[in-house]
Amino acid sequence: MRKKIVAGNWKMNKNLQEGIALAQELNEVLTADKPNCGVVICTPFIHLAKVAELVDHSIINVGAENCADKEKGAYTGEVSAEMVKSTGCEYVILGHSERREYYHETPEILKAKVDLALANGLKILFCIGESLEQREANEQEAVCKAELEGSVFHLSAEQFANIVIAYEPIWAIGTGKTATADQAEEIHAYIRKCVADKYGAQVAEDTTILYGGSCKASNAPELFAKPDIDGGLIGGASLKAADFKGIIDAFK
Repeated sequence: MRKKIVAGNWKMNKNLQEGIALAQELNEVLTADKPNCGVVICTPFIHLAKVAELVDHSIINVGAENCADKEKGAYTGEVSAEMVKSTGCEYVILGHSERREYYHETPEILKAKVDLALANGLKILFCIGESLEQREANEQEAVCKAELEGSVFHLSAEQFANIVIAYEPIWAIGTGKTATADQAEEIHAYIRKCVADKYGAQVAEDTTILYGGSCKASNAPELFAKPDIDGGLIGGASLKAADFKGIIDAFK
């Protein structure tokens, strides 16, 4: 049975004290009312060590929002996969559309990050998805397939077992627009078919594919009810414990 996951991506929000307070609150509410799915919170780098220390990892896993494409060395301001792992966190987000767009991360750079993250024992939330122009040109399938081929399809099936795919229609991130549940299911099913074509039906069946595009408590139940949508990668709604828990509760 593939894992159902709700992951929060805090992005560049919350100072250290606020981040610790949010993690503590989440830990308390989810300890009191156990989630029916895996929960991951991906925090800014400066929060990682502290947050990883205070949460119960049987209930909440911790992830970074990025890591470097180099192992170590004279790369001022970068944070390596080994450093991320040493904080006690389990996951890292790679390939997010904001990193691709604002920081010009290419498939080759992402491939290097993927390899280093796996070599250091991290699981990866790997983001793919099309822009509004690409969606309007009906290129969403080609874009998703190319992003998988460019950065993760070089992996062995054993390595690929550590990849969680997050489908993010870029046109629906932070815009309030959401793909309809049917639109989302259609592309999730296509992504699973790509994985099946590459690794076989069993690997595809075991791969967790999350939806990331303005998912909230009100639309999560309909999205998560679809056969190929295994949870969500949540942005803004992960910054308040009540909002985030509302989405997690969609699996109850």
